[in-house]
Amino acid sequence: MGRKLAKSTLERLRKRLEDERLRLEEIIDEHDRAREESRLAEGSADRNADPDNVDGGAIAVEMEMDLSMVQNARDLLSRVKHAQDRMEKGLYGICEVTGDPIPVARLEALPYATTTVEAANRV
Repeated sequence: MGRKLAKSTLERLRKRLEDERLRLEEIIDEHDRAREESRLAEGSADRNADPDNVDGGAIAVEMEMDLSMVQNARDLLSRVKHAQDRMEKGLYGICEVTGDPIPVARLEALPYATTTVEAANRV
């Protein structure tokens, strides 16, 4: 069931996963810092997200979009860490559903992929 990717390919994908992990963690950390700053400044009138107020409604929409982006970053970070864990266990590049090798082209496009396209379409 093992898969031997070329060492250069494996190292390139390992670096891409690590770079993506760091990028996503920075997005999440920045959001958490901004949220904490917002919480501390919550008493000010300009932070009131009153939907009846034009500015407040815009703030509410912006906050919702921001939350959605951060949730996407958290989900993707989980996938990246899972792929890194599979790499450490020697399972990277093997489909979790079928046990077949994941094509290198798919791993190049989505280094955190843990299934073949066919298996992903079945789920």
